[in-house]
Amino acid sequence: MSFAHLTDAQRDALREISNIGMGHAAGALSRLLGETILLKVPRVSVADLAQVPELLGGPEQEVVGVSLRMHGDAQGSMLLIFPCASALQLLESLLGPRSVEEDLDEMAASTLKEVGNILASAYLSTLGGMLRLSLLPSVPALARDMAGAVVDHILIDLGRAGDEALMLETEFHSRAGEGRLLKGHFFLLPDPDSIQTLLRGLGGAV
Repeated sequence: MSFAHLTDAQRDALREISNIGMGHAAGALSRLLGETILLKVPRVSVADLAQVPELLGGPEQEVVGVSLRMHGDAQGSMLLIFPCASALQLLESLLGPRSVEEDLDEMAASTLKEVGNILASAYLSTLGGMLRLSLLPSVPALARDMAGAVVDHILIDLGRAGDEALMLETEFHSRAGEGRLLKGHFFLLPDPDSIQTLLRGLGGAV
């Protein structure tokens, strides 16, 4: 059993769960940023991780990636990837103007990790609540590199390749700053033994 065999009802349920979870995350981000942030998930799909760099604009596209582990009744990995421009806009909202060429200092890295932690915690809390599972995120790690290198690092860290991941396209809409739109991709990569646990729980949610 894998995410590739999702039924239409399961896919719709995952989209609904994802939008609810991101709605909760939007409230936390709004408090953090001091402005109203709207989050939505326009598309939920299944992606081969090896193809992810192409989805992000090519393997040489510079991105910022926040990775976490999922613990509890199901185990796996999560990866939040922002195009560099979106990550820098988030940092400007929190820390003030920054240069595109500027390296991520300790404060900037800590801030982006906190954004990743907020999104992962809200998503897992909602997913776990609706599937009646206990799901918790680990401490996040961060990397700024080309998309190909970030994904390769995750695959090497996991010790496996060719995995399918659940991909949530996320859009961040700000009501301030001329209604700017920030985009990111959120990937859920359950360990093989945990995919069936999640889909079994999902069967009770549809």
